[in-house]
Amino acid sequence: MNNNDVSKQIQQMIRFIRQEAEEKANEIAISAEEEFNIEKLQLVEAEKKKIRQEYERKEKQVEVRRKIEYSTQLNASRLKVLQAQDDLVNSMKEAASKELLHVSHHHHSYEHLLKDLIVQGLLRLKEPSVLLRCRHQDLHFVESVLHKAKEEYAHKANVHHPEIIIDHVHLPPPRSHHDAHGPF
Repeated sequence: MNNNDVSKQIQQMIRFIRQEAEEKANEIAISAEEEFNIEKLQLVEAEKKKIRQEYERKEKQVEVRRKIEYSTQLNASRLKVLQAQDDLVNSMKEAASKELLHVSHHHHSYEHLLKDLIVQGLLRLKEPSVLLRCRHQDLHFVESVLHKAKEEYAHKANVHHPEIIIDHVHLPPPRSHHDAHGPF
């Protein structure tokens, strides 16, 4: 073999080795690129997951705050309604107290009221014998409606007429304008 052939053979071997090295370098580069892409994708997915979790956490916080605000507003609204009801009840009680001072001036309706109150008391007590107390100034009205009250009670309760004894000794005093807003 001459020098020229040897040189050609060496050149051919060098090209072969170079080609093998380039192919190997390409494989390494491709493999490194794939690994890089896989790693990058995993990191991106991990960060996306963190962002989603953070978003969900903040969304839950907003929802909790919204529910707290709603509950607070609802409670405030309920308190306003209760206050309005209380104010209305107090004003009605005030009006009723004032009206009660003058109810005995209308004799016919007052007799009817006394009869109904006696019947109501009898229905609640459900006793065959009752001691009845009334104001001294109402004694005449009570005596005039007592028989009707007994009959109405007996009819409603489906019992015999009760015995009602009017207590003439311990009559409560009549209410005055000064204590009209007494303990009630």
